[in-house]
Amino acid sequence: MGEQHRNLARKLVTALQRKDGDRKRRPVHTFGTGASGHFIPSPVAAGFCDAEHFRSPTPATIRFSNGSGSAVRRDGWSDVRGMATRFHLSDNKATDLIGMTLPVFFTPDGESFLKFAIEARPRPCQRATPWQKFRDMLRLTPPVPDPYDGETISPDAGAIAFAHQHDYARAGVFQAATIGAPQSYARAAYHAVHSFVATGADGTQRWVRFSWQPVSGVLTTDPEKDPVIDDYLQAELARRLRNGPALFSLMMQVGEVGDDFNDPTRAWPPHRVRIMMGTLYVEKMLDDVTTEKLSFNPHLLTRGIAPSDDPVLWVRKSAYEVSSGRRRGTPCPFHGER
Repeated sequence: MGEQHRNLARKLVTALQRKDGDRKRRPVHTFGTGASGHFIPSPVAAGFCDAEHFRSPTPATIRFSNGSGSAVRRDGWSDVRGMATRFHLSDNKATDLIGMTLPVFFTPDGESFLKFAIEARPRPCQRATPWQKFRDMLRLTPPVPDPYDGETISPDAGAIAFAHQHDYARAGVFQAATIGAPQSYARAAYHAVHSFVATGADGTQRWVRFSWQPVSGVLTTDPEKDPVIDDYLQAELARRLRNGPALFSLMMQVGEVGDDFNDPTRAWPPHRVRIMMGTLYVEKMLDDVTTEKLSFNPHLLTRGIAPSDDPVLWVRKSAYEVSSGRRRGTPCPFHGER
C-alpha cells in the first residue's frame, strides 16, 4: 500500500502543477507568509487529548498561504487560504496541523482526488452568458464566476464542471468558488478537514476534527468585485503584529456514532460538542527563506493523536513528501508514535 500511495502521490503532484506555476515552489499554496509564536493549551485540553502541546505551552511556526498554484501573487482574488502550524515539542520533536479556509474537501479518496486535479486544471477564462447563468440558477448551482480584470486563466471552470458530475465534490467546490479573499490572514478560519483519533489523559479515544478560529473574527472581501490591491496580506500581517500578537482559538469537534470519520467531503452536524483546546499567539514575522524551505505534513503526529483511515489523509502524506523532494525542501522530520 505504501508504494501504491507514492505512485498516486507522484501523479497527483504532477497534475496539481499549473502551467503558469513555478516548479521550484509548492504546486499549490505557492505563496506563503511565515510567522512564529507559541501555543497555550486550555485547562481542559489534556483531559481530551494527552498530546504534549495540550499539556504545556509550546513554541510554534506558522505558514499562511494563498491556495493558488500560480507564480503570480493574487492576494485580492477569491481563493482558498491555508494555515500550516508546526508545534515544536521537546527532544527536537514536532507535530503539524494543516488547515484551509474550506470546512470540507473536494473528494473522498486518492483516486478521485487525482481525477479532480486533472479535470479541474485552470482553463482559459470565458465569461458566462446570461442564458448559462440562468440555467445554473435553475439547477440551484452557482455559475462560473466572471473573470477579474486582467484574469486570463480560470481556476473554477473545470472544478465546477467536475462538481456537476460528482455530488461529493459540490460542497467544497461551490464554497471555494464564492469564498472571497480574507482582509487579513488573521481574520480567516482554517479547518483541518480530516478526522483524527485523540486519546485523553484517562485513555479514552475520540474521533475529532480541528479548526482554528480567529479571535478578531472572520472578515472577507466581496468575491464579485475586482480587488483594489493584489499584494497586501503579508504587509497587513506585519503591521498587525507590530501592535501585538494575532490570536487563534483551536477548537476540537468531537464526532459521534453515525458521523463519517473517513470521508473529508462530509461535514459533521454543527451541534456536535466542540472543545476549546487552547490559544495560538502569532507574534513575529519570519523571513521567506525560513518558512518556504520548511516541509509540513499532516501525518507529522505525536503521541495522543493518531490518523484516521481517511484515504485522502494518507495519500496527502506521500504527496507532501514528493512535493518537498521536488522543490528540495527540508525533509519532514517524522518523530513520535504514529
